[in-house]
Amino acid sequence: MRIATWNVNSVNARLEGVLAWFESQAPDVAVLQEIKCIDEKFPTEAFERLGYNVAVHGQKTYNGVALLSKFPLEDVRRGLPFLQEDETDEQSRYIEAVIAAPTPVRVCGLYLPNGNPLGTEKFAYKLAWMRRLHSHAKSLLALEEPLVILGDYNVIPEVEDVAIPEAWTGDALFQPESRAAFRALKNLGLTDAYMQADGAPGGYTFWDYQAGAWPRNLGIRIDHILLSPQASDHLVEVVIHRDERDKEKPSDHVPVVAELRL
Repeated sequence: MRIATWNVNSVNARLEGVLAWFESQAPDVAVLQEIKCIDEKFPTEAFERLGYNVAVHGQKTYNGVALLSKFPLEDVRRGLPFLQEDETDEQSRYIEAVIAAPTPVRVCGLYLPNGNPLGTEKFAYKLAWMRRLHSHAKSLLALEEPLVILGDYNVIPEVEDVAIPEAWTGDALFQPESRAAFRALKNLGLTDAYMQADGAPGGYTFWDYQAGAWPRNLGIRIDHILLSPQASDHLVEVVIHRDERDKEKPSDHVPVVAELRL
């Protein structure tokens, strides 16, 4: 089973390129982030014509996530559980479903908050969201089933995951608190698929549109695939589709695909 994550940075604005990639690569399952549209405006029929079942948790103009699968989707969840009864969250950043394949897999797609600028409620929201993710991941791991939690985490885990570390020291993606929360998530028993399959420095997944970041390869690795033990045992490879960043009208992120032999 090939499972992909891709922050498409507006699915309708980049639909031609996104569909071309899906036609050529045909992942079995994919999660998309920053679709930037409400559910009704998501191009569901276009993906259905390619053989995908579609679940969407959209939002007008901002955020939004989608889950696509060539297998039926069961137990669909939109949004993370709250830690307190009075909590609310108007941002569409999380979607989850059981992929009803011969060996079922629970797939969770996320678009973790950016958190900038530091010292504002946006960074507090990022850390609070990560606490909610930690709590939910812990409950899912207790099910002891193949589990994949993937998406745009907006966290640079290590200095090897950024071309120029000193350029990001004042950014929420590279703060000690963000990185510690990501480590705590992994320490629940989740494996970073890229680090298990490859782990080479420079496995970037994002290049900013500004300052010639792409031609100079000034990237960062922020799109991650985390696996439960029941999934990591079956990991074959992880492929970062760098070439998509060089296409016409690209997203600033590229697809990342993990293959599991289940």
